[in-house]
Amino acid sequence: QVQLVESGGGLVQAGGSLRLSCTCSGRTFSTYAMGWFRQRPGTEREFVALISWNSGSKTYADSVKGRFAVSRDNTKNTVYLEMGNLKPDDTAVYYCAIYHKPYAFSMGRSQYDYWGQGTQVTVSP
Repeated sequence: QVQLVESGGGLVQAGGSLRLSCTCSGRTFSTYAMGWFRQRPGTEREFVALISWNSGSKTYADSVKGRFAVSRDNTKNTVYLEMGNLKPDDTAVYYCAIYHKPYAFSMGRSQYDYWGQGTQVTVSP
């Protein structure tokens, strides 16, 4: 059984920073790409960032490029999302997800087969 457990959300003022963490169990973490997605109120879940299994490739949505950074520690089965210069428009529930097969990656939401429970990030003006 694959489980993804997220932590690190909260309330922050605009311009502030937060770090989200997501720990995986039940799959050989070091061979799978990981993604971060978010769902803003009234919108569909959208891609934020992904990192390949060996950290060799990282991709970001245009809306977060230069402000967010994705990383992973395969010794801890954990992926991180460092969020900086946060804006009120970043307010959303953030989800981590694991890709459906090893040694591959894409931004497509449907290609990720297990998801974390989500963590709320609220950015006040």
